[in-house]
Amino acid sequence: MTNFLSYAHEKQAEIVAFISELAACESPSDAPQAVDRLVDLLIERTADVASAKTFEAEGHKFGKTLRLEFNLPGEGKQGRLLALGHADTVWPIGTVKRMPVNVADGRLWGPGVLDMKSGLAFFVFAMRALRDLNVSAPHEVALLVVSDEEVGSTSSRAITEEEAKRSKCVLVLEPGTGFAGKLKTSRKGVGEYTVFVKGKGAHAGVDFTNGASAIVEAARQISEIAKFTDLPRGITVNPGVISGGTRSNVIADTTEVHVDIRVSRLPDAAELDAKFRALKAVDERCSVHVEGGLNRPPMERTPEIAAWYLKARALGEAMGVLVEESSTGGGSDGNFTAALGIPTLDGLGGVGEGAHAPNESILLDRVADRVALLAGLVAESL
Repeated sequence: MTNFLSYAHEKQAEIVAFISELAACESPSDAPQAVDRLVDLLIERTADVASAKTFEAEGHKFGKTLRLEFNLPGEGKQGRLLALGHADTVWPIGTVKRMPVNVADGRLWGPGVLDMKSGLAFFVFAMRALRDLNVSAPHEVALLVVSDEEVGSTSSRAITEEEAKRSKCVLVLEPGTGFAGKLKTSRKGVGEYTVFVKGKGAHAGVDFTNGASAIVEAARQISEIAKFTDLPRGITVNPGVISGGTRSNVIADTTEVHVDIRVSRLPDAAELDAKFRALKAVDERCSVHVEGGLNRPPMERTPEIAAWYLKARALGEAMGVLVEESSTGGGSDGNFTAALGIPTLDGLGGVGEGAHAPNESILLDRVADRVALLAGLVAESL
């Protein structure tokens, strides 16, 4: 591990320059051509260490998904290890003009540096460390970079799951938790429901009693939905957006409520779904229709995931770095791979703050140890 750490320190300027180049190549989810430019850049910059294959998104709504197969030392490789990342960001084209990529105060700042272009760069340089130091990899190694993770992975999920099924473990290059950069050994499952309420429109002054307000009925439904939250069980239900009505003097005939759900265990999702489907209008003149459901299953901490975390912790100790674990309510594509029963270790990317926020940044003094940790996990896997 000390060799990996020394290598990463020697290469830190190159690593930071690579992250900066990736961040400057803006790649919002809804701009397929921009995402494709980033994919092409990754292919060009990794040609020395990996062979590339791309997958077109159905309908070309999103950019290309990229798979890099690394050419690493060692004979008789057994099985495959998969690293998982995404090319897309939440930042629209032009953000770098007001949030320029720059180094200041011990950090690298800029849109996408934390989530998650640093993670992509870290893994590429970790694989270069194995090659340059002539350290054998006991298995084949691939990196899958999807194009639509920030908007639900609808076009890439099947690819991710297929790649994961061929792998013994998945290392997810999402940011670590907090300034400690804690790894993520469990994530909540994520879902969304839309509750459609149909009422009866009428003039609020002339014909009030003939109307049935969809807004009032939606308020009753929201009150019931809020009761679905069960904090001790890790279940949260958030009616986050409500829309309906036209004017204050018109009794609203339609309303929509968009609800976010988070669950720690898969059975809890089924229980929640039954509650949503059972919603009934209080005012018999109104009707309630529900659509949606779970879109990312929970990543539950298993003994296999725990074993990979303990391996990472031991590698950290060898470098003098404390590697801790955490649980988060946010989802990633690691939710998909863990749900398949593939051991999945998440949060191996950048250490910093401000994902999706104007202060997005990574700590420069945590670059080298993250690269070394990834190299060690690949070289000394379970």
